[in-house]
Amino acid sequence: MIGATAEDTPLRDASEVADFARRCFRPAADDRVGVELEFLVFDRTDAARHVPLARAESVLPEVLPGGSRVTFEPGGQLELSGPAGPLAGTLTRLAADVSAVRDALRAVGLVLGGVGLDPVRPARRQLTLPRYEAMAEFLGVPYGALMMCSTASIQVNLDLGEHPATRWERAHALGPVLLAAFANSPLSGGRPCGWMSGRQAVWNNLDPSRTVPVPATGDPAADWAEYLLDARLMLVREAEGGYRPVRDGSTFRQWLDGGGARRPTAEDLAYHATTLFPPVRPRGWLEIRYLDAQHPAAWPVCVAVTHALISDDRAGQAAMAAVEPYRRSYGEPWETAARCGLADPGLRRAAEACFSAALEALPRLGADPGLVGEVAAFADRHVTTGRSPAADLMDQGRPAPAWLDDGGNT
Repeated sequence: MIGATAEDTPLRDASEVADFARRCFRPAADDRVGVELEFLVFDRTDAARHVPLARAESVLPEVLPGGSRVTFEPGGQLELSGPAGPLAGTLTRLAADVSAVRDALRAVGLVLGGVGLDPVRPARRQLTLPRYEAMAEFLGVPYGALMMCSTASIQVNLDLGEHPATRWERAHALGPVLLAAFANSPLSGGRPCGWMSGRQAVWNNLDPSRTVPVPATGDPAADWAEYLLDARLMLVREAEGGYRPVRDGSTFRQWLDGGGARRPTAEDLAYHATTLFPPVRPRGWLEIRYLDAQHPAAWPVCVAVTHALISDDRAGQAAMAAVEPYRRSYGEPWETAARCGLADPGLRRAAEACFSAALEALPRLGADPGLVGEVAAFADRHVTTGRSPAADLMDQGRPAPAWLDDGGNT
């Protein structure tokens, strides 16, 4: 057909989904780190007031010193996406950009919130792009609205290395420990919500066909292909550029088997993959998606530890050995991690061993003594004591909430 591209050509069968999935797991010799930081934005004088997105956007520098891209999520959350590279350079560049954004916002009375779930404000969507309109209709309330408008996370993107299956396994097996260690969203509506990671609890209540971990059988590409096929369709892009929510519960497999007015194309499959949100998502690299947003001064610790445990083989092997007893003993480790954080004794013990392994690995990965010291201080404050950052957010008697960026360190 004249003018047609490979992306426009209808898929023949599930074998082409398998081909797509295999391309998501291509080995890579590099060990780059990419980071996407989300922050809620607050008015310093009235944290319960919603901040119009335009107010924050209008004062930000047009170009940031570290080269990060600034975007906004549907509820007005600010996101900084830094260029990928070796650990030390990535952190240095992104730290410069966080500092520039903090300074610009403070000049007009705005501050960043270092927390994974809005502690005081109800969900309110500010962006009305067609994709978000259709997504909101599909996901519904209250959890769809909370996810889109009230949550914030740190996404760590890691190269797959020469053995993608190994890093894929580590990213999942260590997920509950890392989730617990950095759990940082215990409040909603101004009071404790019953979870150390209320953000993860929100995700737990969304469509499980697109948010549960990808099942593991030992063949990551095959597992991802099955996940793609069995996930419900959320949106279908239409010719005029709009998005149509799919309300009948049908899956991509059913569409591929002839359950629609037309057969899906490679472009449809690629778009469908962007609507799936498992804790770890493969895209030619690994997206680690299960980490709560942290205080603007504390996020480098989260990135450094995650990178060390998944990318460094010696640290990864030690961490896997540490979590093995926990994995054998707990049926629902993700839920336990989100609800209890490091107050769970098994998670605390595993986290202590994991942080020890990370601290030993970080100098090999190019971390400077300052960063190593920050990781050690975090371990002393939170891991050894069994107090996830969320525990600090529930402490009373502070002049300002611990989740509000007051210019100091955590």
